[in-house]
Amino acid sequence: MNSIEIDKYKVRNKVKLADYPSRTNLDATDKELKKNLHKIRKELGKFQDTLYAHNKYSVLICLQGMDTAGKDSLIREVFKDFNVRGIEVHSFKVPTELELSHDYLWRHYIALPAKGKFGVFNRTHYENVLVTKVHPEYILGEQLPGIHKVENINQKFWNRRYEEINNFEQHLADNGTLIFKFFLHLSKEEQRQRLLRRLALKEKNWKFSPSDLKERKLWDAYQDCYQEAVNATSKEHAPWYIIPADNKKAARNIVASILLKELKKYKDVQEPELSPKIKANLEDYKIQLESEN
Repeated sequence: MNSIEIDKYKVRNKVKLADYPSRTNLDATDKELKKNLHKIRKELGKFQDTLYAHNKYSVLICLQGMDTAGKDSLIREVFKDFNVRGIEVHSFKVPTELELSHDYLWRHYIALPAKGKFGVFNRTHYENVLVTKVHPEYILGEQLPGIHKVENINQKFWNRRYEEINNFEQHLADNGTLIFKFFLHLSKEEQRQRLLRRLALKEKNWKFSPSDLKERKLWDAYQDCYQEAVNATSKEHAPWYIIPADNKKAARNIVASILLKELKKYKDVQEPELSPKIKANLEDYKIQLESEN
């Protein structure tokens, strides 16, 4: 199995998505990929326990990708060995009336993980510069000052949003949130095959919506928006990683490996030491408990 090199996926300079492959098998069989993921997620689970006890950092994992990119199954498989008390998953759908009565980042802010916890955003605050950029009419529902019609929404508006998102993430990083942003890079042909499977398998039918086909026709527009968003918002404190997603098992291995390698750099994440007073009396506490028999 090929070694997973973080720099191969991390966005440090301007990128063209078309230059990035959407498929890899990491030179491994499905069985090898499954075995490797099992090992990595065990280590991630241990780190999560230590992070919870340390209670000074939180971890925010942002997953973006076209429909059928594999976000749900990646969350299920990569975080399977986490203690449920230490991880929270949020999936952001169409904004509710309450959410629209606040600024666009509000619903994401209140869903952020507390210190000591992992948070996973399945679709994220980037929907506000992706779906809304492809469908600018959605912005009108936000009731923004000076935005009365679609023609008022120009490139200056989107640049301001990128800046606001960068400031939002910088604020989180400054206050102890470790941010990872993964774009699951899916090919149009692989999406077609996955949509066909949803139609062919009865147990998968519920996942299909005719709107999937409507959005698929806007594929190129979405790719342009993803590319612009990634280039405008990949920062050292909140980097984007472009993950080839046509092979789900390989994609899960890459994401899990990046998380583990990057998180292990935080050497200060350790279980807290007992106070000297408690340490000095451990034997007495043990005797007290044993004497109860």
